[in-house]
Amino acid sequence: MSTAASTKSYGLNDDSQESHDQSKDFLTIIIADQRFGIPILQVQDVLGDQTVNNIPLAPPEVAGSLNLRGRVVTAIDVRCRLGIEPQAAEESSGMSVVVEHGNELYSLIIDRVGDVLSLKDDAFENNPPTLDAVWREISGGIFRLEGELLVVLDVPRLLNTVHS
Repeated sequence: MSTAASTKSYGLNDDSQESHDQSKDFLTIIIADQRFGIPILQVQDVLGDQTVNNIPLAPPEVAGSLNLRGRVVTAIDVRCRLGIEPQAAEESSGMSVVVEHGNELYSLIIDRVGDVLSLKDDAFENNPPTLDAVWREISGGIFRLEGELLVVLDVPRLLNTVHS
């Protein structure tokens, strides 16, 4: 594996050795006032409040399932997966981002959706050692924005680490 491919592990399969002015687009999401980015090519849909049906004996991160245009979609509570306290019911926006992984759809329950950002590849950094260990498990790296960090959500690692 080339060094360039191993350092740019933010959820995209890009083995090209092109110039540093290449950029990637990310849908930003906010969870507990922290901004995360999901590579836009992995986003299937953004949903408002949906009816989530309980799944008995499911891991705590699995909020349940929902029906999206005739497909059963597993709903993942990202706050729970990150070890963050649940939002109070009156604060919950009911927002979720639908992603595909392993030919299955997953609805990532989040606090709110932000903007789509186009970020230059050369601004990408590996996870800092100070990043919480649980967050490091699901992060593909970071981008430093004005006054905050954008943690790149590695969707496959997030979904592969949901306890079963």
